[in-house]
Amino acid sequence: MSLSATAAPATKKRGARCFEDRAPASLANLTASALYELAVQRGEGEIAADGPLVVRTGEHTGRSAQDKFVVRGPETDKSVWWDANKAMTPDAFDALYRDMLDYADARDLIMQDLAGGADRKYGIKVRVFTEYAWHGLFIQHLLVRPPMNERPSVSGEGEPDFTVVDLPGFAADPERHGCRSKTVIAVDFTRRLVLIGGTSYAGEMKKSVFTILNYLLPEEGVMPMHCSVNVGDGANAAIFFGLSGTGKTTLSADPNRTLIGDDEHGWGPNGLFNFEGGCYAKMIRLSASAEPEIFATTRRFGTVLENVVMDPATRELDLDDATLAENSRGAYPIHYIPNASLDGVTTHPKNIIMLTCDAFGVMPPIARLSPAQAMYMFLSGYTAKVAGTEKGLGNDPEATFSTCFGAPFMPRHPSEYGALLGKLIDKHDVHCWLVSTGWTGGPHGVGKRMPIKETRALLTAALNGSLNDAPMRKDDVFGFDVPSSVPGVDERILNPRNTWEDAAAYDAQAAKLAAMFVENFKVYEPYVDDAVKKAAPAA
Repeated sequence: MSLSATAAPATKKRGARCFEDRAPASLANLTASALYELAVQRGEGEIAADGPLVVRTGEHTGRSAQDKFVVRGPETDKSVWWDANKAMTPDAFDALYRDMLDYADARDLIMQDLAGGADRKYGIKVRVFTEYAWHGLFIQHLLVRPPMNERPSVSGEGEPDFTVVDLPGFAADPERHGCRSKTVIAVDFTRRLVLIGGTSYAGEMKKSVFTILNYLLPEEGVMPMHCSVNVGDGANAAIFFGLSGTGKTTLSADPNRTLIGDDEHGWGPNGLFNFEGGCYAKMIRLSASAEPEIFATTRRFGTVLENVVMDPATRELDLDDATLAENSRGAYPIHYIPNASLDGVTTHPKNIIMLTCDAFGVMPPIARLSPAQAMYMFLSGYTAKVAGTEKGLGNDPEATFSTCFGAPFMPRHPSEYGALLGKLIDKHDVHCWLVSTGWTGGPHGVGKRMPIKETRALLTAALNGSLNDAPMRKDDVFGFDVPSSVPGVDERILNPRNTWEDAAAYDAQAAKLAAMFVENFKVYEPYVDDAVKKAAPAA
């Protein structure tokens, strides 16, 4: 792809290569087995029964969204969405860079030459330096591992497009480095450099590469997406948008369909392509019966398990124990999932699924969206959080609107992504659906979680086209079409109002949620046409 907009001055490119001096050749592009051995030797992790590497991330068991910064300079001043991205000055970034180099002087860094994006025309070459061996294994799984003859050389031949430096033991200085705490994730698009310090949560690396692609690809006419993708017979590809916890990984790992990827993709002229080479799945309360493909990865050599509880004597795992984290995770190469695509590319989609974990219990399990309604839901990016999943949450569910289903990773204004997606939906005549994986029969604490068996049956009907012919009703509040009857699915569950004991309470809750949608969408109204504005729910 063209990187002319992000070309770094020669002095800065040479500066970025200073980290090569901290990475011995013996620690460059190690195999998974070598990284395992090194991680255990260094005391970074332990090997569980059946082979996975078990590690702990300490105080950071998830992303540090408030500690992520983008360098603001002449190039990025007008192109970055500063309402949602925190700015760092070039001088502060320079100081951070120098101090991280000094910190690395006393350490042997591990270097990985990888790629972001399976479509070679639009992918980027990424050189990653990690302080921890298990971080090296993690990012080797999560990015694309190109053949050795296609990687940039340490001597400088074939420069990487971006460099990522990950030093968990480095503590940032807010006054000196222009950040908020000892934790920092700083992205400089001009110097093509990402600096991560003060956190052991490995997901920061992969999300930094996602942020880079989200910045670069729209200028190439490629839509970057926080989504999973799978494909059925007859090139029947599907996109699954959704925030964390809504079911992207679980629902896309369908034994009857080929998995392209579970989290990040691009949609370009050639079709869909995975940004990654692996999966990063939630492990807490993982079920062997409901999610057998993912569960099996916890019994594989190579899988990295973060904050999963293990019996120190038997080395057996307890996936139900949230003592270390509610957000326990597993990272593994995509080929650990049966029926997964090894090249990471597929055709243009025929269906788009927008997933929401509606803890208020008012959304139907599936609804058909018009293109305008799809744009409204995409820009809204709705899901709900419940008590116990984050500090500070009360007993009641909390609505969350993360535009484009990925606001923390979107450097550009949401309207750019929305307009690009709208054009692609129209061009390829894509069917759009809203699927709730949340609660039915009442809100969280009263109702129960939507049965995954029913969700899978409804998704199958949507993806094979049979749902297009099902009888539909118009939802009184949200206006979308909801099937009133689907073979093999309990009709009662299709109308959430009928599952509540108190219909008046349902009406009040639905109206409350609709009002939240309308209030949240006000900031996007100047950027959308009348059809999208009219897709708003009746608040």
